[in-house]
Amino acid sequence: MVLLELYWVFLQIGAFAFGGGYAVLPLIQKFVVEDRGWMNLKEMTDLVSISQMTPGPIAINSATFVGTKVAGLPGAVVATLGNVTPQFILMTILAYFIFRDKKIGFLDKMLKGLKPGIVGLIAIAALSMMSSALFDGDVALANISVLAVLTFILGFALKLTRRFDLIVIIIIGAVAGILGNLMITGLG
Repeated sequence: MVLLELYWVFLQIGAFAFGGGYAVLPLIQKFVVEDRGWMNLKEMTDLVSISQMTPGPIAINSATFVGTKVAGLPGAVVATLGNVTPQFILMTILAYFIFRDKKIGFLDKMLKGLKPGIVGLIAIAALSMMSSALFDGDVALANISVLAVLTFILGFALKLTRRFDLIVIIIIGAVAGILGNLMITGLG
């Protein structure tokens, strides 16, 4: 039953994943975190980090990761298939029209209307993940993670001022996180 549920959830996510990887994050948060409770917001933030470090689209990597967590290898396969089924069907239909040299004017208009909504979804996902990464628990000044805030400011400043390569910033953030957590656990 859980395999069917995984397929259905990621079929819905895949069907409404307009705008690329980051636009799918609010859908994953809604279906996987809030509705099903398969992971919490902190785990979802980790999922996004892992999905960014592995090759492939974030939606497919996320489906594979969640499927593995929920139901092992069969869950990974089923969730991934659920995620790609809508795109496969849509691309097959669009290919039919494109290869027959038919104009699809309504599609351009539809996509132009979707863009502002997609940007809003990405902003919501970014704010949600930022609060999960910077605060330990509820969003309150008492729960702020100083290490996370300092790492965030350092990464942001390096990207803005020095035009550092993103890979270097990721490595610096990873090293800061490891060293900071070692110091915290060493002190505690």
